[in-house]
Amino acid sequence: MTNPESTDGSTEALDAGMVRAGAAAAARRRELNISQRSLAAEGIINAGALIAFEKGRSWPRERTRAKLEEVLQWPPGTIAGLRRGEPAGDRPAAAPRSDEVPLIAEAVITAARTFDSAIAALPAAEDPEFGAKAAKILADLRQLEAVAARAARISRVTPPLIKALSAVRTRYDELMLRAARSPGATLGQRLYAARRRANLTIAETAQAAGVSDDDIAHAEAEEQVPVQAVEAIAALVDELG
Repeated sequence: MTNPESTDGSTEALDAGMVRAGAAAAARRRELNISQRSLAAEGIINAGALIAFEKGRSWPRERTRAKLEEVLQWPPGTIAGLRRGEPAGDRPAAAPRSDEVPLIAEAVITAARTFDSAIAALPAAEDPEFGAKAAKILADLRQLEAVAARAARISRVTPPLIKALSAVRTRYDELMLRAARSPGATLGQRLYAARRRANLTIAETAQAAGVSDDDIAHAEAEEQVPVQAVEAIAALVDELG
């Protein structure tokens, strides 16, 4: 009989990358309407190990990850890439059923809460390691927010979804503002803080800077932005103070 127990073990201190990968896998599994029972029945991973993985408490072995990627319709290596902060494969997924949305919301809330200890453990803003560690957590939170936002777009916005979005966005907002006050703050972090202080929307900020909405969103997400847009955004941030 095949033993579907196949994890590399668990760790007391949650790894942010494991949390990110587990939450993304949970959302994908529910999008494709794949049950825990079916994965165990097929000898891929048992329910207990799957729950631990999806909550970021354990890491499946390489062979198990390969099997999970196959059933999740992800390219090989996607789960390990998610742990490193890379995006998931872009194969289209079926939209989650309305009865799956509360489960996605619950997974997002659980994942968001796991970041509290990581945020609390961040060094002082003046510490040379603060910037990189904060940026990693912020990237994880952005990905969680995208999962919840996608569920909101395809379903009625329910109280669980509102709570999920609030859980992620509250933590993201607080950490972005904290990072913006650090000596090594990025342009994106300074832009976010300046926009929040001025109570401007992304569209209003883009208009003020003379750039596109995407330029503002990409800058705040630490994504590549055209040089001319960077200069315009930096000028606006300096002007807003």
